Amino acid sequence: MSLPRVLLLASGSGTLVQAIIDEVASANLDCELVGVICDQEQAQVIERARVAGIAVDVLAMKADRNQWNQEIFQLAERRAPDLIVSAGFMRILSAEFVERFKVINTHPALLPKYPGAHAVRDALAAGEVTTGTTVHWVDAGVDTGEIIAQQVVEIAAGDTEASLHERIKIAERLLIVEVLRELLPRVKAGR
Repeated sequence: MSLPRVLLLASGSGTLVQAIIDEVASANLDCELVGVICDQEQAQVIERARVAGIAVDVLAMKADRNQWNQEIFQLAERRAPDLIVSAGFMRILSAEFVERFKVINTHPALLPKYPGAHAVRDALAAGEVTTGTTVHWVDAGVDTGEIIAQQVVEIAAGDTEASLHERIKIAERLLIVEVLRELLPRVKAGR
């Protein structure tokens, strides 16, 4: 049986993508990485993917959001993924996209608390003593899909948004790989 086909979506430095690449390269994760779609032309994730020999499509946001939605849909269709991993991809995907493809996302908070783009800042502002990371299915809402797994991260005295986010990213990298190990055999089998 062929390996599950995984398409990665990313916007930034690509540390989550690199964690997945490393696990596949060391044969600790059984899948084929069929491509990376990035919405930022200067993002470091593009170089990470190219070094690993993974096809990259750069699709910057357009003034016409519907056109962008159609283009990302077509790019994903061409890669024929069994699963799409939104790994630091800072765009909301259309309802049509998430209805057609199985998509999971990592989020730097313990959902349903602190959805959206400022989760780390929001947890600090609320005076939380713990936060964490969530891997969840993507639906048509913003960070509202079914939760797959979570990992708690303690908030230390004196944490800044940057220092806390760095610790959350470490937990995110471990959690996404763990989730993929469990999920990919079921996704390939159609469950």
